[in-house]
Amino acid sequence: MENIIDVINNAAEYIADSIKFTPEIAIILGSGLGPLADEVQSPVVIKYSDIPGFHASTVKGHAGELVCGMISDKKVIVMSGRFHYYEGHDMDAVTLPIRVFAKLGIKKLIVTNAAGGIKSSLNPGSIMLITDHLSYMCPSPLRGPNLDEFGPRFKDMTEVYTKEYIEAARMTAKEHNIPVDEGVYCFFRGPQYETPAEIRGIAILGADAAGMSTVPEAIVARHCGMKILGISLITNKAAGLSPTELSHSEVTAIAKKAELNMVTLVKNTISRL
Repeated sequence: MENIIDVINNAAEYIADSIKFTPEIAIILGSGLGPLADEVQSPVVIKYSDIPGFHASTVKGHAGELVCGMISDKKVIVMSGRFHYYEGHDMDAVTLPIRVFAKLGIKKLIVTNAAGGIKSSLNPGSIMLITDHLSYMCPSPLRGPNLDEFGPRFKDMTEVYTKEYIEAARMTAKEHNIPVDEGVYCFFRGPQYETPAEIRGIAILGADAAGMSTVPEAIVARHCGMKILGISLITNKAAGLSPTELSHSEVTAIAKKAELNMVTLVKNTISRL
């Protein structure tokens, strides 16, 4: 098996040769949030299947490509679609793009997702700024030999989501009259949705929203010394809090309706980072 450092280096070299500029910010788009990639100016598009070590995206609503260029006068790399643990990938594959971005010199990350709302104020269409997360269900992406060039063996996780970035998003939301909430995101492995009992349990632990992504990437980004802004688009009420069954089609439909607010929020927050 190819050494993970070699995989990271090869992917970073391929991307650097393809885009011919040094990006400042990486953005990861969750289910149904792909339209933000359309905001990239002078885009260079790279399919995941062309990047050494990357995998094709298998989930509806994930285009499976990097879109590189400018947003709000910032040089960005946008992941239109991500890799999930539930697709069968191990954590090295799920978090590979983060370490590749770190190798490219990126120090700022915006990570978005579609999530189920638990807190009473989080209804379909709501936007939640992530203040912290619960990772009990998440296999540690830092397990195994430490990659010393990226970060220490035992990394502090006191402030995964950067307070100044959360404040920047608050200011942007207020400026553009976009309602935003804040809360704690909880990772579940998926692909099955959570049970009502699981939702009741994590609510007691302090979770405000639940989903199947973001946390592995955020842990690795923190390990790499990145500053992170996390944003959840609430596409449904979590299990047991809605009279209807949960479905991925509902997720993508609500994301479609709320995409204007998400695009406006992320696009205009970028200029403040």
